[in-house]
Amino acid sequence: MSVNGKKVLHMDRNSYYGGESASITPLEDLYKRFNIPGTPPASMGRGRDWNVDLIPKFLMANGQLVKMLLYTEVTRYLDFKVTEGSFVYKGGKIYKVPSTEAEALASSLMGLFEKRRFRKFLVYVANFDEKDSRTFEGVDPRKTTMRDVYKKFDLGQDVIDFTGHALALYRTDDYLDQPCYETINRIKLYSDSLARYGKSPYLYPLYGLGELPQGFARLSAIYGGTYMLNKPIEEIIVKDGQVVGVKSEGEIARCKQLICDPSYVKDRVKKVGQVIRVICILSHPIKNTNDANSCQIIIPQNQVNRKSDIYVCMISSAHNVAAQGKYIAIVSTTVETKEPEKEIRPALELLEPIEQKFVSISDLYVPTDLGTESQIFISRTYDATTHFETTCDDIKDIYKRMTGSEFDFEEMKRKKNDIYGED
Repeated sequence: MSVNGKKVLHMDRNSYYGGESASITPLEDLYKRFNIPGTPPASMGRGRDWNVDLIPKFLMANGQLVKMLLYTEVTRYLDFKVTEGSFVYKGGKIYKVPSTEAEALASSLMGLFEKRRFRKFLVYVANFDEKDSRTFEGVDPRKTTMRDVYKKFDLGQDVIDFTGHALALYRTDDYLDQPCYETINRIKLYSDSLARYGKSPYLYPLYGLGELPQGFARLSAIYGGTYMLNKPIEEIIVKDGQVVGVKSEGEIARCKQLICDPSYVKDRVKKVGQVIRVICILSHPIKNTNDANSCQIIIPQNQVNRKSDIYVCMISSAHNVAAQGKYIAIVSTTVETKEPEKEIRPALELLEPIEQKFVSISDLYVPTDLGTESQIFISRTYDATTHFETTCDDIKDIYKRMTGSEFDFEEMKRKKNDIYGED
């Protein structure tokens, strides 16, 4: 918004950046936040060495958020590391997700004939071009369902599970009966992201995700944006159904448009579910991951008789988020029963032994209206996925509702050249 010439005032009731998705430091603060009695044991090292994300997410190397960061040049304030591996759960064990032809042929996830069929499928996806019907091989991208595409290549249930959930990153199986072009594009995004760095398609910022909002804050400041932390919000002032200002500490800041998260406007959102997240501190890498210092594990819902996937994100001292020799694994999923902690047991078993757990269950909210009348634009609560693609869709949606036009990456690029005058 600042880059687009709007005058931006950013108020935050917290003393730190990032709201719900902050990185908490020092470790003592995390213990307080989760009401864990006492202080962290000496074996945890220096409290200052910890930056623990409350909401774990990785960035797809070729995804929307990386584009936003590159085009807005927020990348100058951040350093990233490639996540070392992406794994999928099958029959109680974890396997590396094959996403290249060579890996597909070497993978122990599939039998010999299945490998050949999967390799053919990957080649088909790589060559698929929506603009060139010669690449369709009898598939109509807008009509043929993904279920039929899997049938065409004769892929079995286990392969369908990891393709849909670990490559296309769907959270449920609803996509199977939808037109296949979206799924094919998602698998392409995964492969293209992987091709950039080789080990996995995911990136993660050094010092934790709390660095992202700070980077955007700096960018906004270059364009004249103002930031106020520790600023309590007393009231959002609405006149004739439209927002006119925000009251804080007896003063009113006037505005024409307002963006906020659901916690500021309880009466304008509805609850659509819950997410459970468990932050686990370990003194060892996760078993069967080749001692990776960072990885993602997806447990497809079919493998554990659920409706939604379970995700595990693991990072370590290599990312400057934990003390030397320590690892942080965060498990998340959409709650389906009255006993959420039982639901994530398969994931916790992969992490044993666990030194300390921090459990949170958050409500998921979505806005009840588009904000076009009130000019109050509300974001959705962060979901259980471990990448930022769904969050970026939400940002682009808010942008469109506010400005009436689609968010244009190219436009961002041009604006950047205006200011710095260099390519």
